Amino acid sequence: MASLSHPLKPHFLSTPKHKLQPKKLPTKVRMSFEESGPSVAVVGVTGAVGQEFLSVLSDRDFPYRSLKLLASKRSAGKSISFQDRTFTVQELTSDSFNDVDIALFSAGGSISKEFGPIAVEKGAIVVDNSSAFRMVDGVPLVIPEVNPEAMGGIKVGMKKGALIANPNCSTIICLMAATPLHRRAKVTRMVVSTYQAASGAGAAAMHELELQTREVLEGKPLTCNIFKQQYAFNLFSHNAPVLENGYNEEEMKMVKETRKIWNDADVKVTATCIRVPVMRAHAESVNLQFEKPLDEDTAREILKNAPGVIVIDDRISNHFPTPLEVSNKDDVAVGRIRQDLSQEGNQGLDIFVCGDQVRKGAALNAVQIAELLL
Repeated sequence: MASLSHPLKPHFLSTPKHKLQPKKLPTKVRMSFEESGPSVAVVGVTGAVGQEFLSVLSDRDFPYRSLKLLASKRSAGKSISFQDRTFTVQELTSDSFNDVDIALFSAGGSISKEFGPIAVEKGAIVVDNSSAFRMVDGVPLVIPEVNPEAMGGIKVGMKKGALIANPNCSTIICLMAATPLHRRAKVTRMVVSTYQAASGAGAAAMHELELQTREVLEGKPLTCNIFKQQYAFNLFSHNAPVLENGYNEEEMKMVKETRKIWNDADVKVTATCIRVPVMRAHAESVNLQFEKPLDEDTAREILKNAPGVIVIDDRISNHFPTPLEVSNKDDVAVGRIRQDLSQEGNQGLDIFVCGDQVRKGAALNAVQIAELLL
């Protein structure tokens, strides 16, 4: 089982690590090697999500007959321990996908655009974590608990390559909670405010947040390589480029991806995305307006029974979801479930959602898609 370059610590004021630090293997490892399993490649394996791919593959006992770890030329030759074996990272080239059945990509949009089609042409089913193909017609954009039917019967063994896109992390976390309610009462308008962790910008951003925190407390000049302003003890509008309409790219991803995943071009979605000094789990405030009435008690019961969702909604003790509680966890947590008093007749709800951006927001969702391919 391998882990992030910068795993979550009880607090982030400990000595920074600069090399991959795989977690110690548990006493009993559920081996996933199977002769009848698919051949799997992980592209971008030395990054935060790439490392989490390995962790999730191990945790879920994903079957494979071979595993190929791919990264840039700079990372080629590194050794990574995984399930009692040592793998050597290989340089990603156009020949990397010979005899690969499933390729999990998380190496950025430009790499996906260059090598994704090559992998498909060679017969691999690509599950891509970048934004490169999400809004391309004919490419399924999938959250397994929400719209598995969008994959349209794509399976390993069909002797044909295919592309499947992983949605944006904020979209996944939001729709895990909103979709069960949408199925009951039909959402007509959704207003989302996100509070997004450092992990969304990669392992280097997580390290910079840790480093800046130390520098602020010690009165030293700040290191601002990833973000061009102070991140520690601060928050700011998401660092994605701002478009002509005043929305940034992250916000428009939520708008467009929600419509595609729900197959509803008419649903109204607006978002404000904020970067906050949290390590690896996003939080989102979500206001929902419904076509049909839905009271908060019914909504709470729906969410308690929704797959991949846990309800933390204790008003008496003022206990609701926090990023720390969901870090390194699979489930998305929902709380602050209450009627929207600005709307008449139980037509609206407010909820607060937290989910691990690296896990369900990226690696876990991709591996769940891969499971549906078997």
